[in-house]
Amino acid sequence: MAPIQQEALELLEWPRLAEQLASFASTAPGRCACLALALPAGLAASRSLLAETTELLGLDGLLEGGLSFQGVADIAVLVTLCAKGGTAPGEELLALATTLAAARRLRRQIDDPQLRPVCTALVAELRTLPELEQRLHFCLEEGGRVADRASPPLEGLRRQLLGARSDRRDRLQELMRRCGAMLQDTVISERNGRPVLAVKAGAAAQLPGLVHDSSASGQTVFIEPQAVIALGNRIRDLEGRERELERAVLTALSAQVGEEAEALAALQQVLVRLDAGVARARYGQWLGAVRPELADDPSAPFELRELRHPLLLWQQRRQGGHAVVPVSLLVAAELRVVAITGPNTGGKTVTLKSVGLAALMARAGLFLPCSGTPRLPWCAQVLADIGDEQSLQQNLSTFSGHIRRIARILEALPGPGAAGGASLVLLDEVGAGTDPLEGSALATALLKHLADRARLTIATTHFGELKALKYADPRFENASVAFDVDTLSPTYRLQWGIPGRSNALAIARRLGLGEPVLELAAAQLEPLGEGEVNQVIAGLENQRQRQQEAAEEAAVLLARTELLHEELLLRWQQQTQQSAELQEQRRQQLERSIRQGQNEVKRIIRRLRQGPDGGEASSAALGETARQAGQRLKSLEQQHRPTPERREHRGWMPAVGDRVRLLSLGKAGEVLAIADDGRELTVRCGVMRLTLELAGIEGLHGEKPSAPEVRVQVKGQRGLGGRGPDVRSERNTVDVRGLRVHEAEAALEERLRAANGPVWAIHGIGTGKLKRGLRAWLATVPYVERVSDAEQGDGGAGCSVIYVK
Repeated sequence: MAPIQQEALELLEWPRLAEQLASFASTAPGRCACLALALPAGLAASRSLLAETTELLGLDGLLEGGLSFQGVADIAVLVTLCAKGGTAPGEELLALATTLAAARRLRRQIDDPQLRPVCTALVAELRTLPELEQRLHFCLEEGGRVADRASPPLEGLRRQLLGARSDRRDRLQELMRRCGAMLQDTVISERNGRPVLAVKAGAAAQLPGLVHDSSASGQTVFIEPQAVIALGNRIRDLEGRERELERAVLTALSAQVGEEAEALAALQQVLVRLDAGVARARYGQWLGAVRPELADDPSAPFELRELRHPLLLWQQRRQGGHAVVPVSLLVAAELRVVAITGPNTGGKTVTLKSVGLAALMARAGLFLPCSGTPRLPWCAQVLADIGDEQSLQQNLSTFSGHIRRIARILEALPGPGAAGGASLVLLDEVGAGTDPLEGSALATALLKHLADRARLTIATTHFGELKALKYADPRFENASVAFDVDTLSPTYRLQWGIPGRSNALAIARRLGLGEPVLELAAAQLEPLGEGEVNQVIAGLENQRQRQQEAAEEAAVLLARTELLHEELLLRWQQQTQQSAELQEQRRQQLERSIRQGQNEVKRIIRRLRQGPDGGEASSAALGETARQAGQRLKSLEQQHRPTPERREHRGWMPAVGDRVRLLSLGKAGEVLAIADDGRELTVRCGVMRLTLELAGIEGLHGEKPSAPEVRVQVKGQRGLGGRGPDVRSERNTVDVRGLRVHEAEAALEERLRAANGPVWAIHGIGTGKLKRGLRAWLATVPYVERVSDAEQGDGGAGCSVIYVK
């Protein structure tokens, strides 16, 4: 990696993000891999890492307690030692055995080619060496001690050693009983690895033996009795031979490990990669991040909606920082330069760092803290000039430091038409630190040059000349950080399409600068036309606000139209199905009746053919039978004669309090209210309150309502008097992820009391505790009508839609 790219990583605080990621790793090698956090050299490698993160995130959520790396140890040093012929300690060999067992368990949990193809391919060739694991467990006991069963000579030697130690202990106990008057203590001590008795100094000559030590006062002498010296020497010899046999076992085991050094090294790499992948998955879940899509084309657009700075999110949740304001970056394929303007402390530099970190995170296989699906090209280079490069030691001014770094950035950029990924250049306060006229000219030339060489350049500036580049070159775009003129404070929100005002005079007034100085400064700006420019920018901001409100109103109308279309389509399908079923039932009934009539006529004809055998009485009976058959056929005709269509009663209009039938539900309801134009009604059906079009109801006796005259009336939804939009926007969305239940309740209650429409609460999925707590609380709020999960595109089960009464 070039030095200027490494310098950009430092400026973007990439090592700090790597430290946060490492805190989610489970093993020491995994933490080291996360701290290094290498950037893949190609698009395919980045996509593979993203696929690993996705698969491991799903598996980690399925398993009870998550994917566990318990038992996995760092075996790299051990394998290297054994491969070179060294002898490893028993503890490390036993740790290797537990690592092999853990690797086998992880492979079994991951193996699923359909659900996890990438991770399954990663562990497919993994050799867990069960024979070596069994051999290590057979020869080693807990703590790494060599077991007796590991070697028959060792087992026999330890029996001899056990007997010798028991014999020596018995002899010492006997001496303590016989010489109790000479002893200071009845405990067998140990000096220099030999057993000794604490003998009174005056009686030391009465107990023959070897003196090993004496007390500080000189009153006690520690003596190894002569009777056990020879036995102790034999025990020492047996212990030496025991160590030799144990070392022979460890050497043999180390040789077996060395023979499998290549397989074990590959196993270590796979385990480290899996641990790093799980860390990426858990870090992304903690951030509430989503998987990005990396495009092959370097000129592909950037789509980052509601991007939040990951380091600020960490500060907010772990250290109690301020809430993070998201920014949205939508850069079309033809754009090459974005100039961000606005007041100081407005969030321009945070925007630069957020975009730079997003490009690096996507390349490293990390999810991005965005909404929706972030899309961006694979960035081979992220180059940045952020911060003050002033250095007294190197005799560099602020301007000189910036120029030197920008020169290195230009050298690192590939030439026009060069193959490879996209280049992202981030410049903070471009052209600052020198004469404004010369700095502005230099910044203009630099940005035009970068538009030819880099995929995207984002620069922050206060120069007004850079704001006009958009109108002369379609590759340029303006953006600004919003500023609240009422509170004279920045909102930290990024606005696209319009330049920003520095608001220096307003900020100076808020900070207490004298009014005479401010009036003189304003007078100086008037000949330069700065006041008119600021008025134009203010007008653009107001126009943009009005367009956003109009777009929200249009979105509401579109949503209502779609709902009406779906309702009508469903009603038509239901009526078609009911009509077909009714026709089929009538046809079957008619066929049965016709068959019955035919059978009855056949019986009459058969009896008539048999001839009269009963005289007049029989003829009368036959006539009566024929008469009954005729009546039966007439009744069948009356039953199945097509009924005339019901006459529709038109000219009828319901009133408040009337009972009407809801055509979509087939149930009766009570009219609660009628719209001013008479084309919409509010109806209560059971516990439901519905707003329906006039065509969606009819009278209980089939009356059809007549629509009133069409009166065109244009109304705009303003203030809190009308109902708010039924579609999600920034105004009706509350992000409570990472909050406790009571904190989320407080944030939601404040928004719900001021709401004039549905409110979207983003709580994430996680363990579900926050969602359940909010749902239980919302069930007790009197002005909440109902709560449901959001549409899949608005967050699905991770977002709740709250409808207020």
